[in-house]
Amino acid sequence: MGRSPESSERLLAVLAHPDDESFGPGGTLAFYAERGVDVHLICATQGEVGTVKPEDLVGYEEISQLRQAELACAVQILGIKQLHYLGYRDSGMPGSEDNRHPGALAAAPLDEVVAKITQYIRQIRPQVLITFDPVGGYHHPDHIMVHKATLEAFHAASDPLRYPDLGEPFQPQKLYYHTFPRTMLRLAVRLLPLLGRDPHHFGVNDDIDLTELAKDDFPVHTRINIRQVKSVKAEAAACHHSQQGPSGGGNHLVGALMSLFDRSELYMRAYPPATKGTKERDLFAGVTL
Repeated sequence: MGRSPESSERLLAVLAHPDDESFGPGGTLAFYAERGVDVHLICATQGEVGTVKPEDLVGYEEISQLRQAELACAVQILGIKQLHYLGYRDSGMPGSEDNRHPGALAAAPLDEVVAKITQYIRQIRPQVLITFDPVGGYHHPDHIMVHKATLEAFHAASDPLRYPDLGEPFQPQKLYYHTFPRTMLRLAVRLLPLLGRDPHHFGVNDDIDLTELAKDDFPVHTRINIRQVKSVKAEAAACHHSQQGPSGGGNHLVGALMSLFDRSELYMRAYPPATKGTKERDLFAGVTL
């Protein structure tokens, strides 16, 4: 189903880096865009930190330009109506020198980030917001900052005393945290050493500790069936070619295990607070227009 010219349903995803949308809730974004929902994306940084292959930088002066081009590609494929940048710098992984860069998101005052997100909420007026879980998926400081700021902005947006110069107050109806199954991740942590891989140093830059990720767990209240848009999500992810890791060994193992759960994307419902046994199949369930 194509998007209507002026949809009354609006979804806002608040994320941190170019590629978070495709490697994270990309299926959900594509699903709702196809359903006719106006889908907006806030990207807090331009992904300046990290290493890329020299051939990927051909035609670009710096990494951030490459990452923005990759995100523009993915946004078009996913059907996102509008992309919004907050203008911060990528902070890098926990403990890195990039955390302390004056322009880094992790170094920004929380109230400043909350104000920027609040202004977008009041402008876009989404019924539904999605963002990272409380540990930012994999403990990235930018993800955690976005989680904290989005949670506060969700409530601040309706308060006329908060940021009175940033638009008319508006209260979104629902807030969700995107999460993922840890069961297969725990199995991968046990199997990786057998393949000569250290689960403490994983990812494109060997800076992700899978053992720490496997300890986290969050309740799942909502499952979005993305089977009909899996190919769209895969095409969007392919836009981020500079972020694609090696396909063999341990990386292939984790990818294969996680693919067992790739028919649905999982969410914890933060607001309204979920009750025991809450099971939803639609982020807009119960939303009034």
